[in-house]
Amino acid sequence: MAPTNLSIAPLFLFTLFSLVVFFDVRVQEGVEDSGKYPIVVSTWPFLEAVRAAWEAVDKGFNAVDAVVEGCSACEELRCDGTAFNSLIDMNLAVTVGPGGSPDENGETTIDALLMNGATMEVGAVASMRYVKDGIKAARLVMQHTKHTMLVGERASIFAISMGLSGPTNLSSSESMEKWTRWKENNCQPNFRKNVVPVDSCGPYQPKDNLGHNKGICSEANSIGAIESRTCLVSPHSHDTISMAVIDKMGHVAVGTSTNGATFKISGRVGDGPIAGSAAYADDEIGACGATGDGDIMMRFLPCYQVVESMRQGMEPELAAKDAISRIARKFPDFMGAVVAINKDGVHAGACHGWTFQYSVRSPDMDDVKVFTVLP
Repeated sequence: MAPTNLSIAPLFLFTLFSLVVFFDVRVQEGVEDSGKYPIVVSTWPFLEAVRAAWEAVDKGFNAVDAVVEGCSACEELRCDGTAFNSLIDMNLAVTVGPGGSPDENGETTIDALLMNGATMEVGAVASMRYVKDGIKAARLVMQHTKHTMLVGERASIFAISMGLSGPTNLSSSESMEKWTRWKENNCQPNFRKNVVPVDSCGPYQPKDNLGHNKGICSEANSIGAIESRTCLVSPHSHDTISMAVIDKMGHVAVGTSTNGATFKISGRVGDGPIAGSAAYADDEIGACGATGDGDIMMRFLPCYQVVESMRQGMEPELAAKDAISRIARKFPDFMGAVVAINKDGVHAGACHGWTFQYSVRSPDMDDVKVFTVLP
């Protein structure tokens, strides 16, 4: 029996050594139960979207796939439904997914972004027509192209060729009713400036030397001053889901989806699909999501600023407030908000011009919790 025992001993030692090494590698990779992860954070009280992302990531989905699940739920539910409507007391506030935010021509288009904080890969679509699945189209761009963003009808053709459903009319009876009322109001307010309409709703031409201007929101800009945008941008006119997920492995991803500003000029791209503006993620640091007046906010890349500030040692609350204050100093009338989360699971928001709410689900919560941030 002795030879048999001797032959078994090396096998036993090898097995024991392998288990020790495996356990050590698992701990070093951060898969031990830290109690902090997973975490889902989203702009606004988009409760069902956060629940969908949480269900996915809690089952072991990676951060990227969980973000897609959450944003897809928001698109399917046409977020800015009952929860957000009660916040702003506004009907027809459908600003994620199909059926909302018509442009000047009455058409609804989709902007979306997906970013992997582990690889820094980004996929995005902008001003996409005829395809309702914005976040899934963004993932296709990230997974199956060497590009970062596709735009317009060509983005739609790509998405359909890769298996998404379409072409689909993204307008709804509600969005068309909203557009009709706007047309009856002589297409006011609108995003034009320094122009004269041939009739009440265009076509538009540059103002002549006499300075004639029929635009309500543009009158303050007749001598080149920065015009007020409060008649154009508010929670009533548009919004974005911007979602961040940290999965059980500690990897970070972010995603956005929006149908943009109501009555925007056809072809306009806002901050939603711009990495660093509406969202940004870095596995080493954390993530940020933003919402608000995208035309202004994208000039400052607030989410990139938030993440870089956290990299320099700022806590999320201070980083968020700093990013918002940089914009407010130049544009005191702007409306917008950011939400930040670091790798320790600490989260905070900051806003200007409106009251902001964001949603969180973490292991120590029984359900999604909504946090309110005052300007």
